[in-house]
This record gives sequence, C-alpha cells and structure tokens, in this order.
Amino acid sequence: MIGKVLRAIFTLLFTVLGVVLAGQLIPTLESVAQDTFWVHSFLGITIVSLLITVGGALLGLGIGLLVAPFLQRRLFSFASWGENMLAGISFSDLLLGVAGLLIGLLIAGLLGVAFTNVPLIGPYVGIVLSIVIGYTCMHLAVSQKQQLAAIYNNLRAAGKEKERPEEESTYGKLLDTSVIIDGRIADIARTGFLEGPLAVPVFVLEELQHIADSADVLKRNRGRRGLDILNEMQKKKIIAIHIVTEDFDELTEVDSKLIKLAQRHRVPVVTNDYNLNKVAELQGVTVLNMNDLANAVKPVVIPGEMMYVQVIKAGKEEGQGVAYLDDGTMIVIDHGYPHLGEEIGVIVTSVLQTSAGKMIFARVEDSGA
Repeated sequence: MIGKVLRAIFTLLFTVLGVVLAGQLIPTLESVAQDTFWVHSFLGITIVSLLITVGGALLGLGIGLLVAPFLQRRLFSFASWGENMLAGISFSDLLLGVAGLLIGLLIAGLLGVAFTNVPLIGPYVGIVLSIVIGYTCMHLAVSQKQQLAAIYNNLRAAGKEKERPEEESTYGKLLDTSVIIDGRIADIARTGFLEGPLAVPVFVLEELQHIADSADVLKRNRGRRGLDILNEMQKKKIIAIHIVTEDFDELTEVDSKLIKLAQRHRVPVVTNDYNLNKVAELQGVTVLNMNDLANAVKPVVIPGEMMYVQVIKAGKEEGQGVAYLDDGTMIVIDHGYPHLGEEIGVIVTSVLQTSAGKMIFARVEDSGA
C-alpha cells in the first residue's frame, strides 16, 4: 500500500514538473508562431500554449510512470539503511546527540557572523564551523552522558529538597503511648542519638490520662510514670517536645489516629507496640521501634568468649544455672547451679536468637585450665 502511494506521488511530481518546464517554452514558441493559426486564443488560452502544456504534462506523466518504481525502491533502501544505522543507538544517546548538534550549530552560527565580511573565504567559514563545532558538541554530549545524568540528578534532588514541606521539620517524630510509658525514650534522648523535635498528639495525652486514672494499680502507676517522663523531658529541656492538637473525631482508636496523622504530615512514629508497628508499615508509615534499637545495641558475644556473671537462679534442666547480662539477656550455664549466688567465669558455647530475644548458653570455666 505504501509503495503504491509513493509511486503515485512521484508520478504526480514528474507531471507537475513537465507542466512547469513546458510553461517556460510557451513565450518562445508563441513568438515564433506569431500571426498564425496557433496563436489564436481559446477561452483566454492560446492554442500553442494549451498544446505545449498538455504535451509537457503527458511527457512528465510518462517519465514519472517509468521512474517512480526505481525511486520507490531507492527510498526504501535508504530508509532501511537509516534503520540499521539507528538500531545500535539507544534513544537516550539519540536525544543527547540531537541536542548537542543543535547547540553546536547555534554556536557555529553566532561565530560565523563575525566572518561574513571576510573576502573570498567569508561565506564558507560558517559552513566549516557548523560541521566542526556541530560534530564536536554532538560527540561530547553522547560521550559525557553519565556526567550529564549525574548533574541532572543532583539538580533534581536539590529541587525536591527545596520543595519539601515544612510540616516534616515542625512535627518531627510522633510518640506513641507505649513508648512514653516505657521510659527509655528519655534516656535515649539524653544521649543525643535521637534527633528532635518530638511531637505528642493530644489524643495520646488523653489516653495517658485515662491510664493514670485507672482503678487498676499497675495501669495507674504506668500512666503516671508516662506523664512524669514527659514533664521531666520538658522541664530539663532534654529534647524539644510540643503537643499536637490536631485530632480525628471520626476515628475512635488511638493507633488509627496516630497512623493517619503520620500519613498526613509524612513523619515517622516512635513506638514499641508490635501490632502498631506492623499496621503502620503496611500503610506506608515509617516506624522507629524502641525494641529494635535495644536489640541492635546489645553486646555481641561469640562462642569461646569468656565473661564473668553472677548465677541468679536454677535452670530448667538439672544442674543448670541462670545469669543475666546488664541488658537483660539470659545466660544458661551448664553445671552452674552449684555456684548459685556466686560470680564466676563462664565460657560461651553457643548463642541462640529467638523471637523473644537473644539467649546465651555457656559452661563453667575450668579453673585448672
């Protein structure tokens, strides 16, 4: 189908060309045939001009019908050659090459203006500059694409940094009820490893107040402890803390409100609640889990390492003793029960990582050895 269309276009072009060329001969032939029958006009057109025009159109049509198949094949061959040339070039390289070529032609055009009035070589300097500078800029654009991509990424990152909303720095990190009651947040903030500010939503404070007013003694003590920790952090200015008054009346659960607030302002949640941790992660909220931090900073022990511990109680198996590290990691000591209440040297035999934490197995150091 495309071949037929191209042949028709080429035939039409040769027909028009024949008419145009015949039109150039009309004045000459009319002057030769002056005062003859051939110069009589018919509807404003002389007979000689009509015959020459029709003859030129027929001649162009005939040449077009003969030449059109050859031109069509040559055009297809050229298109196939162009496809093969571009097949090994990626789209990004092609864009960079075109952009570099345009920049080079622009530079060459500006420089060529300065040589337009130079005798003899002036008109040709612009052509030479366009070829040389155009090719150079095209080659540089393609060969330096990695550096150009790095510059583009840096500019894009800088733009995103400027567009970052101010709510992130204003709200800081949201504190959950559980992490306030836990109390370790104050110790971590005191060391300087936790960056502020910290935000306490008003609905978290209300939950703390309900816990502190509970009839259950244990819950009441935990609630009061959480409020005392917040007061201490504010009074001693351990870290910047502010109260967020934004609330969601359509939600009843504190955890749901906390997740929605974190999503709205794109801030992380600090907690040690396992269920809240999982639900928040599923909804795309960043979670800072205090238990994960505690596990990460526990001392690393390897089999064969010796340590001194105090045997606290008997183990589940006969003859076993149990000791604890300062971070609460349990050590099961084989044949440690006879040393109950004593501080002895033990050698680590194995380390077991469980869902509840780390457990260390050891044996009593051989004093003879």
